[in-house]
Amino acid sequence: MSILSFLKRQLPGSSIDYRIQPRKVKFDWKETPVDWIPEQPFASYFINEINNILPAGEFWFCRLYNKVLPQISDEKLKQDVQAFIRQEAMHANAHTSANKEYLSARQIDIQRNLDIMNFLFTKLLADQPLDYEVPKVLEKQWDLFRLGVIATVEHMTCVLGKYALYNEKWHALGADPEMIDLIKWHGAEEIEHRTVAFDLYRHLGGGYIARYYLSVIVIAVVLGLWVDGAAHIMKQDPRFADKNPSLWRPWVWLEWYKQGRKDNQILPNPIWLVAQQIDYLMPWYDPVKEGSTEDAVRYLNQSPAAKRALLNAA
Repeated sequence: MSILSFLKRQLPGSSIDYRIQPRKVKFDWKETPVDWIPEQPFASYFINEINNILPAGEFWFCRLYNKVLPQISDEKLKQDVQAFIRQEAMHANAHTSANKEYLSARQIDIQRNLDIMNFLFTKLLADQPLDYEVPKVLEKQWDLFRLGVIATVEHMTCVLGKYALYNEKWHALGADPEMIDLIKWHGAEEIEHRTVAFDLYRHLGGGYIARYYLSVIVIAVVLGLWVDGAAHIMKQDPRFADKNPSLWRPWVWLEWYKQGRKDNQILPNPIWLVAQQIDYLMPWYDPVKEGSTEDAVRYLNQSPAAKRALLNAA
């Protein structure tokens, strides 16, 4: 056996023994109000911003994973990655439909937020960042850096997926069932494929030290983009005129914290969310322990959108 063959066999592969199931879904936004959580405009806008943040990033995930797919030597991991790509493409399409058929249709200007995300993922983090050619000797490292970004983001989306999956507060407040289903369906699939990004990053050579420093930066950037985008769409609502929402004004952050307290729990508390990232920073991090596949699949089996997808496929 050659040394190269031996090393390839030692690479970490898939850490799961189940098959990830892509689901083709469709949502109907005709009846969903802007305040999809009744009498909770802040939380409604705050979660609506996720629709702006996700599509460009998820399409970028798919492009990068398709690029590195031939480098995967573990057959099960390759299957995981292919299923991940299909799920992420569906997520991007679902949130794009919410942008076009829900937010834009209700005269909320989201183009500025979409432009920021498109710049980030189609220019700054592109194969040729800002149209500069990456030297051949650094191409693998550039791909690995970007795979590390995805691994960090996927840990965050898994954490948010857990929060959404087990959230009962929205139902109790009479929130729109279509929006709840979008968030819980997406969250459940994030739990289902929670191992893939981390497994792929390690399989292609990603190490702990780089992951640690990269994740600290990515977590801060993601939270900043979320608050900035939410503030921008809130600013268009006269109800927030006296607050002048902005990333740089304390009110948005304090209101987020207030709505995430234990006696409220309409949003994930920002302190809790940051604390959930600590485990990812540890050398012994294991994504399998983040969430329950059984609970996720149980929701996916009864999700209205997923059920419609099965009927349409039959």
